[in-house]
Amino acid sequence: MILDSSKKGIMAGLKTTWTLGKVIFPVTLIVAILKHTPVLPWVIKLIAPLMNVFGLSGDAAIPLVLGNFLNLYAGIGAILTLDLTVKEVFIIAVMLSFSHNLLIESSVAVKVGVKIWIIVAVRLGLAIISGFAINLVWHGGSEIAKYGLIPVKEEELTGWAAILLDALQKAGLGILQLAIIVIPLMIVIQFLKDLNWLAVFSKWVAPFTKALGMRENTSTTLAAGLLFGLAFGAGVMIDAVKEDGVSKKDVTLAFIFLVACHAVVEDTLIFVPLGIPVLPLLFIRLGVAILLTLIVSLIWNRTELNKRKETAYGHTG
Repeated sequence: MILDSSKKGIMAGLKTTWTLGKVIFPVTLIVAILKHTPVLPWVIKLIAPLMNVFGLSGDAAIPLVLGNFLNLYAGIGAILTLDLTVKEVFIIAVMLSFSHNLLIESSVAVKVGVKIWIIVAVRLGLAIISGFAINLVWHGGSEIAKYGLIPVKEEELTGWAAILLDALQKAGLGILQLAIIVIPLMIVIQFLKDLNWLAVFSKWVAPFTKALGMRENTSTTLAAGLLFGLAFGAGVMIDAVKEDGVSKKDVTLAFIFLVACHAVVEDTLIFVPLGIPVLPLLFIRLGVAILLTLIVSLIWNRTELNKRKETAYGHTG
């Protein structure tokens, strides 16, 4: 079983790396080349004032836009081509951890019965507020970020051949780092599936879901999102909602939690090569998710209680 699970995990990891690599490689390549043309400087100059609100340079708009409309890996691919400080990379990482892959992950929410505007508003709102807050609170991180295998300092490139070779190198190294993280992760996920530990994890999560104002039958949905993410865990979550009979209220609360904090292992480890502190990133996501879900749950419960009282008074009157 160990050998079989390992083989399945490796194949799944290679398949995932290939699927994601088809995004991160061309994005890294294109952005690295555009750096040496008038196009990117013009775009950066145009939107730089907006980035300044978050303490970011104009360059930061590139990974933020790519991360939101494509996925986290596309955003990271863009970061690898830019000279940013540790603080800037951390702010971008936190913003993207809340708001990324909006098109695909929002469509998942619709499939399980959550209104798309709620998910998009929560994710973009958390990204904007977190970026603004971190910039105000954190006064360190002024050193240039070191991107693992990517060299920090670059020589001035002359000629299109040198520019293309440099872009190909960055794109290739970006894929290599992705594979180093994704393949072991997919092996672990395969073991979790084969050993049926997702069901066990769901039982562990059940008391936590109850504390957040959701019924215990929401635990599988929450567990799937926490472990696999909104996109990777979509199939598990959709089935869980149908099979467990999760109410509209509970699935909405679960998704509000998950848009702030999902794929806790992958979405944390994926930022390690960018040279930023990842534990604070995880704690920020988890803390915001818990607080936001509790607030929405309390408001929802109070609204339902008031409606019941109005209905009761209406009958007695």
